[in-house]
Amino acid sequence: MKPQADIPVYPRSPIRAVWWVIAASLALIALNLTFRDGVLGQPAFAQNLRSAGARGIFSFTGQLSATAHGVFMVDVDAGTIWCYELVLIDGVKKLRLVAARSWIHDRHLEEYNVDLLSPSDVEDMVNEQRARLNTGQTP
Repeated sequence: MKPQADIPVYPRSPIRAVWWVIAASLALIALNLTFRDGVLGQPAFAQNLRSAGARGIFSFTGQLSATAHGVFMVDVDAGTIWCYELVLIDGVKKLRLVAARSWIHDRHLEEYNVDLLSPSDVEDMVNEQRARLNTGQTP
């Protein structure tokens, strides 16, 4: 009879049990997601289902010049945009308001490509444009 080669025998590891627990948990999660009510399931509690678009105030950074950057703020509800720049004044960093504008009336313009108009000027242009359209006049 031939001597049998030494086959290593490893003791049962508790790590193997952890893998089985993870596999069973994933299977339960998959079953729960599969047999849940509704096609896409329940909406999250924090979801607002009545909102048809973005609401609130958003901020993002952008370049103001070759060496300056700013923080732009957009208030979708009020229809305004404004920008701050971080400047050094007397050794202290401060926020400086660079620009602010309402676009409430801007969105009604059909054609425009001129600079330096105030929001009230734009409102007047929109009112004139609407009056022309109502009377059938051409510009």
